Amino acid sequence: MKYVPYYRVSTVTQGKSGLGLSAQQDIVQRFLKPGDELLDEFIEVESGKRADRPQLASAIAHAKQNKARLLIAKLDRLSRNVSFIFSLRNSEVDFVACDIPDANTLTVGIMAVLAQHERELIGERTRSALAAKKAQGHKLGMPNITPEVTRRGLAVRQQNALVNLANRQAAELIRLYRKEGLTYRVIADRLNQMGYRTRRGQEFLAMSVKRLDGWQA
Repeated sequence: MKYVPYYRVSTVTQGKSGLGLSAQQDIVQRFLKPGDELLDEFIEVESGKRADRPQLASAIAHAKQNKARLLIAKLDRLSRNVSFIFSLRNSEVDFVACDIPDANTLTVGIMAVLAQHERELIGERTRSALAAKKAQGHKLGMPNITPEVTRRGLAVRQQNALVNLANRQAAELIRLYRKEGLTYRVIADRLNQMGYRTRRGQEFLAMSVKRLDGWQA
């Protein structure tokens, strides 16, 4: 059987959840049987609020083109994401989830309905709570964040990343690995295997490696 693996990681919660990219990849490797073929992998790096899923769309298209099955490491962790469930249900792609191998189109259809219902309930509770706060005289809304404030905040984060000793060492390794022609994803895997972490204590992703490489340029 040919599989197209799809992973979803968050730069905010990846370390806390225990379901970072390497953990999901391990789950997929344990799921495979002798003779199975793993095709190109697709990684979605997103926050929980993001609605669009371009990597999922690409993974589905790739699976259909190669007559392969879409392989998901942890369906239960994604079952509350409405956009994911609806995309999976409507794609008509053959898929399998490592943690729920018996899941099918009917299963994700039910998940989609439950996820949408839960989202509506959460929205209603949030609106009610905000209305109650406003009635009590609390001032709602975000402070006025100007582009200049945003720019200064970015500059501070970049400077903090560069002065961090571990990041400086990682940046030097990135520079050497890039000269060898390694991709950002491969470099991220190597840094994680050597125990390097970002300034916030998270595992490196291709995006964070590219960002650090760009800052030192």
